[in-house]
Parts: sequence; C-alpha cells; structure tokens
Amino acid sequence: MSRATREAYRDTLLPLLGRHPELMCLDSDTGLFSADHAGTAGEQYLNLGIAEHNLMGIAAGMAACGRVPYVNTMAAFATSRALEPIKIDIAYNRLPVRIMATHGGLAAGHLGPTHQALEDLAVMRVLPNMTVVVPADAAATEAFVEQSVALPGPLYVRLGRKPTPALPEAPPPVIGKAQTLRQGGDVVLACCGPYPVLASLAAADELAAHGIEATVLNLHTLRPFDTEALVAAARPASLVVTVEEHWRSGGLGGAVTEALAEEAPTRVLRVGMPDRFVDTVGNQEHLVHHYDLTAERVVRTVRTALDTAALSGAAH
Repeated sequence: MSRATREAYRDTLLPLLGRHPELMCLDSDTGLFSADHAGTAGEQYLNLGIAEHNLMGIAAGMAACGRVPYVNTMAAFATSRALEPIKIDIAYNRLPVRIMATHGGLAAGHLGPTHQALEDLAVMRVLPNMTVVVPADAAATEAFVEQSVALPGPLYVRLGRKPTPALPEAPPPVIGKAQTLRQGGDVVLACCGPYPVLASLAAADELAAHGIEATVLNLHTLRPFDTEALVAAARPASLVVTVEEHWRSGGLGGAVTEALAEEAPTRVLRVGMPDRFVDTVGNQEHLVHHYDLTAERVVRTVRTALDTAALSGAAH
C-alpha cells in the first residue's frame, strides 16, 4: 500500500500530542495540517507562517523551556534559509527540536531547484549533536516519530510529499541501527529513502538472476551512523554501491566512504544525482527516472564494476 511519509508523520504525531503535554507542533503554512487537525491539537499547535528562520528560533526557545517542538517545513528551507538558528540555537545547545522536513530530495520537482533538497543530508549530518533520519516508507516514519519523543538532542527527519510504496517485510526500524533487507556476500547496496531502497531491492533481485548475491542495507540513520553494520556487510564483499536521492557529494555516499576508508577500505561507487542543478521540470517519479536513479542503473553499475575487475585480474 502506498502512503506519504509526511502524512504518516502527521497522523502519528496528533495522538502523541494528547498523551504528551510537553510536545508542540510548530507549522509554517505547509498545508499538511488542516483546520480540523489544528483543532484536535488545540494549544499544542501553532502556525507561525512562512518564516523559517523565526520558526527555528521559537522552537529553540520552547525547547529550552522544557517543551519538545516538532517543526514542520520544507527540507530546502530548513537546511538553507533556517540553517543558522539550527546550527547555533538548536544543535549547539543540544535542544530537543524535531525538524520534520517535507519535500525531501526531488519531491518538489515540479517547483524547480529552489524547492528541491539535494544537499540537506550533507548539511545536517555534519552538525554535532544532530540525529539525521531518512524513513523509507510510512511504517518506518511512524516508528521513528514514536521513538523520537524520548530521543535526546535535536533530530532532522527527511520526509516526502506524495505516497510511496511500502517496503516488503523488514526488521523493525530503530533510529541509529541499519536495516538489513537482504543478505548476500558479493556486493553491498547501501541505500536510504523510498525510491533508492526500492531500486536497490529490485536491483538485488536482478543481480541474483546473474549469479551475483547482494546485501541490501537500509542506512536510514546518517547520524549517528551504524558503521559496525556497514563494515560487517562490506568485509566479505568486493564492492559497495551507495544509492540515494541526493547529490553524490556529502550525503549517504560520503558517510559510507568516510566510514569504510577508516574501518574496512574497499571500492565504493556512488549512484546519486549529478553534480548540477536540476534542469528538468517534472514530478518526483519522472525526475527519478530522468536522472536514472533506478534499479537498472544499479545493476549496470555493479555488473560493469565486477566485469572490469575480472578482466583486470585476468590480465595480471
């Protein structure tokens, strides 16, 4: 069943407000919360309008006074326009502000590069004290929102806009712990986010048909990063491929290469967005396919790398 991660967040948060009077929902005219939703939340819901910088400052003030604010805004604005108060007011002070960033990646493709967030994971994962999470489906979003209530310090959650398919059965998602969705000893497909995870699972099926067994590792938490699980999966493999809806620099690919360079050096290839601003208008699915963030590309990347390595070994 397909469901939007941002709607899963909203529908999970509203009952939590009733059980936890310290929680607050701070909105920025996102349209995610209707008048009925606001009425249900009562005084625990505030719509502060399109003023992201102020939004983060107010959230920091509330958190410093014992509240736990859930801040709703678009990912592109949270990690650019509002970055200074996130860094100085929230992360520096280790305040329990939950930045619930919708329209992550290419989800706002129809609005162009100003509203797309292809740098957000790179920006947020370098901030000390910040937890960074990318749910792959609605069920994971629900789990992370529930877990976030008692989480110490600040949190950034990247959410989508439109419905995306549910993942096949998987171990329960836990913030900070990678999910192994499939086991295989030849290559590792390290991924995060709805479309990359689905592409990686489909690619693993196709690779198996060619005699290549892949581990699919859903690295949904970029900080704190589960280096232990990544290293355990990568050690027996000859290749690691990262798959993400993000520019190739600084995001999941950066986190994986940094971790493996120190702990278990191996070859890493990164599948992501090219290093340029998006020059095509379309919805998220169209752009994902236009820029080839697909299972077919993952399969090509793996097979080409393994074939090249085999030829090189034969030549020696």
